[in-house]
Amino acid sequence: MVNYNEEDGLNSSYTYHLRQDQNGLIWIGSDNGLFRFDGKDFKQYGKEEGLKNIDIISCEPLPNGEVFILPFLNDFAYLKNGRVINLNINDYLKNQFSGSIPKITRDGNRLYLYSTQGPRNIFIYENGKVKKNPILLNYNKREFTTVQYDFRTQNLYLNNSITGKILIYSLITRKEKEISIDPGSIICEKDDFFVFQHQGKITVYQRTDPLHIKKIHSYDTKENIFYGVIDKNNKLWLNVQNGGVLYFNQSLLENKKYLAPPVKILNQHVINNVLVDKDDNVWFNSRNSGVFFITKALFTNHINLSVKSNSEYIKAIAKDDQNIILGYNNSYGAIIYRNGKMQDITLDANNKDENKSIYLNHNVSIFGMAAKIVVYDLSTNRSKKLRYSLKNIVPYTQNSVFFCTSGSLMTYHLKTGKITSLLDERVYTVLPFDPKNLLVGNFSDLYKFNIKTKKKTLFLKGYYFTDLKKLRDHVYLGATNLNGIIIFNDKGILKKIEKKDGLISDQVKKIEIENQNTFWASTNSGISRIELVHNNPQITNLTQTDGLPSNAVSECVIRNDTIFIGTSKGLGIFSIQKLLTQEKSIHKKVIINSITIENNEHYNLSANLTGHSNNNVIFNLSFPDYASQGKISYKYKLEGLDEAWQVSNSSAIIFNSIPPGKYTFRVYGLGYNGKQSFMSSDLAFEIKPRFWQTWWFRAALAIIMIMTVTVIINSWLQKMRNKKMEKFFHEKKIAELELQAIKAQINPHFIYNCLNSIKYLLFKEDYQETENYLDIFSQLIRKTLHYSEKTFMPIEEEVEYLSLYMDMEKLRQNELFDYEIHISERVNRRWSIPSLLIQPFVENAIKHGISSLRNTKGFVKISFDHADSTLSITIEDNGTGIKTKDESSPNTDSFGLKLSQKRIKTFQQLFETHITLEIINLSEKNGKQGTQVKLYISPYENKNTNLHH
Repeated sequence: MVNYNEEDGLNSSYTYHLRQDQNGLIWIGSDNGLFRFDGKDFKQYGKEEGLKNIDIISCEPLPNGEVFILPFLNDFAYLKNGRVINLNINDYLKNQFSGSIPKITRDGNRLYLYSTQGPRNIFIYENGKVKKNPILLNYNKREFTTVQYDFRTQNLYLNNSITGKILIYSLITRKEKEISIDPGSIICEKDDFFVFQHQGKITVYQRTDPLHIKKIHSYDTKENIFYGVIDKNNKLWLNVQNGGVLYFNQSLLENKKYLAPPVKILNQHVINNVLVDKDDNVWFNSRNSGVFFITKALFTNHINLSVKSNSEYIKAIAKDDQNIILGYNNSYGAIIYRNGKMQDITLDANNKDENKSIYLNHNVSIFGMAAKIVVYDLSTNRSKKLRYSLKNIVPYTQNSVFFCTSGSLMTYHLKTGKITSLLDERVYTVLPFDPKNLLVGNFSDLYKFNIKTKKKTLFLKGYYFTDLKKLRDHVYLGATNLNGIIIFNDKGILKKIEKKDGLISDQVKKIEIENQNTFWASTNSGISRIELVHNNPQITNLTQTDGLPSNAVSECVIRNDTIFIGTSKGLGIFSIQKLLTQEKSIHKKVIINSITIENNEHYNLSANLTGHSNNNVIFNLSFPDYASQGKISYKYKLEGLDEAWQVSNSSAIIFNSIPPGKYTFRVYGLGYNGKQSFMSSDLAFEIKPRFWQTWWFRAALAIIMIMTVTVIINSWLQKMRNKKMEKFFHEKKIAELELQAIKAQINPHFIYNCLNSIKYLLFKEDYQETENYLDIFSQLIRKTLHYSEKTFMPIEEEVEYLSLYMDMEKLRQNELFDYEIHISERVNRRWSIPSLLIQPFVENAIKHGISSLRNTKGFVKISFDHADSTLSITIEDNGTGIKTKDESSPNTDSFGLKLSQKRIKTFQQLFETHITLEIINLSEKNGKQGTQVKLYISPYENKNTNLHH
């Protein structure tokens, strides 16, 4: 049995009644509150959870999920959705039950509470409320013990234990009826069964109709019975005052007058209550030793086993064609005869030497222990001891066996007792291989050993074999200490079967052959049955959950369809066919106790479960597979988040910061033997986004961010533009000042030339010409002063200014030259060009070109043309020409020309207008006398705008 106590979380010394709810959870009343057990964890409900009285006698789980709590004498409460709710009529109820604990009858979600002695009222509890139904019975100083209230007929059954009378009182008609029975006090009741006790006699009655009962069973016992239970299978359990419980392994529905003798269980403990759960597992509430538990399979095996005394630690087991022999974890053994009777064998009463290996052949039994070998004659009960440190006993011939010892390999003759040494070294196992050779295993290797020549040949290296068996002709099995099972023949290894292939453990102790294709492997983790189907292993693993007394299996033997399994907690005897009919899945579902979202724990899972992101979601789970004895795990996934299955041993599954969305949590329970629940438990919930995670907030935030970034970028660009404009204005101002300075240099230069001309006319005493010249000069000075303040001027004004200037120069130089100004039709006269740009080049043509002519009249032609988005201005003369290094760098000392070139560069810098100057000596180019100056100005915007930006 498994004993759950304080170390497992059952923090109580005294436990009372056991109950199971509709989900399969176990509820335990104790002197330290109410406990809920799911097979793995104990959940305690005490003072901190709201109970006013923690001495809980019992509880009643209801189909609607409520758990009605019955404390000792008073302060009734109920548990709903994980919360303890104290009834507000406690003061009224506890006065009614101040002298006893109430009896309870359940009808669905309704409870009927009434006193055990002369009840005055029936209290009806339902959905957290209590109402009273009075009992108008006149007791007339009669003392009755309450047997039962039948809610179907509203009859109250009362018992007078001294007179042996049953009083039936109808709450509807108020009529009474008495029925005579044997004297006795009520022990327990269920449905139509009533069990009474009187002076060691147990009598069982059955109600045949509302007004009649009959005796159906009886049993005489010397035990002092203080309580009893009729379980779900209508089998009777009686609690013994001095310890233990009597179990009657027959249904009360069976038509037998006398009950069969019971089995006494746990006689070292006082048992307060027994519960047979939905799966026929059995629970025992002890007075001071916690709760005991035994699985259905193990309990059935224990009750039905023909061998009753089988709880010793079995280290070895063997058989012959009649009997089975056991070797214990001390210097004792036992023989089990074919009729099921068992006889103990004392090997060495003063020694605790454990058995390593045993052998049985009719009356000869051999017990191999760590420090000696005992040959025991079953017919005479005589024994002899051989001082060898045994490792293994292996059958050899019909009359001999092998002794594998720490110092040698020997043969022992069963009849003569003769011992022959074959190999002087430590040997762990041996197997006859062929008539001439043995397979001999030591701590690390397997050798082929020739009996005659004594020669050893390495056969398999690196394996510690604990057992060797022949499966069929030329096929052998080897159980290893670390590498599972090796299947081999005379040529080598055929196959390895390990834990990764489904074997229950890689450490195998012994092998038992069932047939030529099937064998069993005993391990410390249970036992495996391996069937070779087309040389592929089909493995069935069996553990305590399947009824084994213990998972520590030392060895097994097979007789017909029965397998005898020796374990650390006794012998297991099973039908192989029944063992192999185990279900493929566990017919249970995982219970989702609660879900915690945003630190709010929800117990009502049918409600709309929602929460917000950035919080943990916690699932509190239970999987009441009690046969796994707490060794369970959970396989789960969260659909909508991740489709991969996860496995956890924890009953609390935590998801961190789930993003918004709709999800379904799916979970399977996994038992100790690897089986899973037959279906998943599913729970849907929704994680809603917080306002900053909604699309509209994100959209608004995106817009705000875009606007903010835009404002920042625009502010930065504006700042850069302002800075650039400021720099541009500074540079422009500097350039304009520089341009004005250039103009200021041009104007005195021009005036100086004009004054020289006037001086020349006065020298000639040509006063009329001087007057005309002064008139033109005054006009020219006014225009020069006017245009010198402007950066740009229209082409037509530039032409007017140039005409005035050349007329004055003609007058000054006595008609020394003629001039022509030509404006192309492609040129708009309103286009603007840099002011006073052309005049210095015209002046230079007259002064340096035409003035040097002797026999030819000079001619100056100025042309304005437009082509390919460029304004072309040509100043051409027929003078003596100018010598240049290249077309763009004239070799001249003309001050006006240098100023003009400087003005061009300033314009380019200031207005981003591209101006190209080209000076051509016509005589060098085409033999024609003269100089040609070309100005190319680009770009211009369009025909209706200025030529500059």
